[in-house]
Amino acid sequence: MAWYPGAKKLELQPESDSQQAIRPTQLIMHSIVANWTARRTYEFWRNSTNLESHFGIGYGERDIAQYIGTETRADANAGANRRSDGTGAISVETASNSKASDPWNASQVEELIALGVWAHQRHGIPLRICRTASDPGFGYHSMFAAWSTSGTACPGPARIKQFKTVVFPAIVARATGKTTPPKEDTDVALSDADIKKVADAVVDRLLGKDAFDAPKDSANYSPDPKSSAHYWSGRTLFGDLINKVRAIDKKLTALTKEK
Repeated sequence: MAWYPGAKKLELQPESDSQQAIRPTQLIMHSIVANWTARRTYEFWRNSTNLESHFGIGYGERDIAQYIGTETRADANAGANRRSDGTGAISVETASNSKASDPWNASQVEELIALGVWAHQRHGIPLRICRTASDPGFGYHSMFAAWSTSGTACPGPARIKQFKTVVFPAIVARATGKTTPPKEDTDVALSDADIKKVADAVVDRLLGKDAFDAPKDSANYSPDPKSSAHYWSGRTLFGDLINKVRAIDKKLTALTKEK
């Protein structure tokens, strides 16, 4: 039997000694649909049902317990518990709200990542998401019908998203020695000279480039798109607009005085 050193050992008996051996090739994540500590989950497995998982994770920091060695069958994954070839899945139950609609909190995410890295290192579970029900790798309970006797939405949409975007990528990164790139610092201090250079470059790009169609009634207008007379720079365009607005303003002022 293999026991994860990062978890508190709460061994279930007689299951731990009486159930068949497995060669773990998968790790499957669950939500238990109850706000339970790891110990409370152990008590439920011990007192209320003939089912069990290998691990339980509560909401609190470092609240993780192991109930059965990972080389012994646990009965939380239906067809993945133990296959005819002796392979099977490690099962991890996690505390959740009564609808299994909440995401894993930060402590749960950390425990899942650390456990996933250990499972890879201890049992050689490959760093990939399971492609079929029997394919070695990492998964979540509702991923395949063969993992649930009556169908399930476990661990819920929020946690499935976390599994795909946060938990599994972090397992891979930590197991391979890679780290998450640091967040870019957007609060970069610029000197006045730097700001002026940036402003000048923006103005030059917006106003200096011949990127606007010239008015057809303008002097020297050419309908040929290949001709420079077909375009105006931003500076020329805005200058022309300002002149026209000022001319209109003068006319309106004169008309107002006449009245």
